[in-house]
Amino acid sequence: MSATTTESPATAPGTLPQLRMTGRQKLVLTLLLGAQFMIAVDFSILNVALPVVGEGLGFSLGHLQWIATSFALAAAGFTLLFGRIADLFGRKRLFLGGMALLGASSALGGFATSPEVLLIARVLQGLATAAVTPAALSLLTTAFKEGPLRARALGLNGALMSAGFTAGAILGGLLTELLSWRWAFFVNVPVALLVLVLAPSVITEPLPRAGGTPAAGRPRLDVPGAIAVTGGLLALVYGLTQAGETGWTRPATLLALGAGLALLVGFWFVEKRAAAPLVPVSVLKRRSVIWGNTAGLIAFVTETSLVFLLTLYLQEVLGYSALSTGLAFGVLGVGTVIGGTLGGRFVGRHGNRRTIVVGGIVQAVATAALVALGASGGWIWLLLAATFVGGVGNMLVIVGFMVTATSGLPDEEQGLATGLATMTQQVGITLGIPVMSALATARMGGASGSAAVLDGVTFAILVNSLLVLAGSVLAALFLRERRAR
Repeated sequence: MSATTTESPATAPGTLPQLRMTGRQKLVLTLLLGAQFMIAVDFSILNVALPVVGEGLGFSLGHLQWIATSFALAAAGFTLLFGRIADLFGRKRLFLGGMALLGASSALGGFATSPEVLLIARVLQGLATAAVTPAALSLLTTAFKEGPLRARALGLNGALMSAGFTAGAILGGLLTELLSWRWAFFVNVPVALLVLVLAPSVITEPLPRAGGTPAAGRPRLDVPGAIAVTGGLLALVYGLTQAGETGWTRPATLLALGAGLALLVGFWFVEKRAAAPLVPVSVLKRRSVIWGNTAGLIAFVTETSLVFLLTLYLQEVLGYSALSTGLAFGVLGVGTVIGGTLGGRFVGRHGNRRTIVVGGIVQAVATAALVALGASGGWIWLLLAATFVGGVGNMLVIVGFMVTATSGLPDEEQGLATGLATMTQQVGITLGIPVMSALATARMGGASGSAAVLDGVTFAILVNSLLVLAGSVLAALFLRERRAR
């Protein structure tokens, strides 16, 4: 039997829902959150070390971005496919296989002596992330039925993932400065081994189901749908990263974006005709799926790109070092941890829609305050205060998004639900930076110097704030309310 709780929205009359976690649930939660934290650290741990890595292995400046892009392509392109594979063939099996691959690929990256080997390691790390993230999330959502315990668990998951992004930037700077960039890879190996030792006895799950009924015979995978959605996501993410590096009007960028959109549209028609679809069209039409994932996409687009914009401000305008920049974002990390801790309770008390709307408004107001940033060092206090408050609001939106995106679906489709949510997260992280970078660059109009950078950054921050506000309005208008009763 799976580690589940008796609490659910449909609790029998005269009984009270379980509001405390069992000892096994605490163990499961700790193990899964530890794995998710490590995955989040991997997203950002190499960012501040990229120049040092390039110098050590002989990457040219123009090819340096492929260290991040190769990871993003694999992580975003395969996450929906692996989420559905988890439903059909076993979440625990996929989780353990992904953790083993993550440990092995991290060791390969740490020992890399050429650009080619390092890029292979990054692709494998991305594939491991695409497997582990939806598998871990679906193990979490099936361990906690819909209600306050699931909301609390998802809140802690979101808080630790955001803390992991911040910790990765700080840890990457410290490891690179004190030891070597190679330890940004090696640090994953003992954590992966520990999870692989503990997980088999801690995590349990029911037998896989296929298509909402007990699997009879061998589960079927929708191969045409898998090819269409994976190819579409790969092309879309590649086009977005190229847009950030070379511009939105280059032929390669336009071709990749066009191919990605065409394949994703084709995926919709493939799923309508498939006997055992990868993603049933009925799921894609659900209001909770459409508007929940829209809110999540906006949350990830805006917060990820805001960190990028403020990195430009801190380093190009105020003259901060990479390590000092990472430490400044520690305040944002604290805000996200607090927001994630409060998010589950807020959803339980006020519902998912109100959580998303309130969180979005808080984030929008805090972001708008950053438009006032100036060129003197004293403005750092506004930055720290606004990012802290905005981090709390952003995490409320993310917790509301995760609760919405995983609600109303049976356990046998939780891998699909978490795969869709993870895909939204990955695409949002990838989309935000090139879009906001293009806005800032267009505002600068070819000018250089700290004054031009400040003007471009504050303009993009204003657009960022308006986008968050628009997301809150859409959620208020179209998202149905669900309370974690």
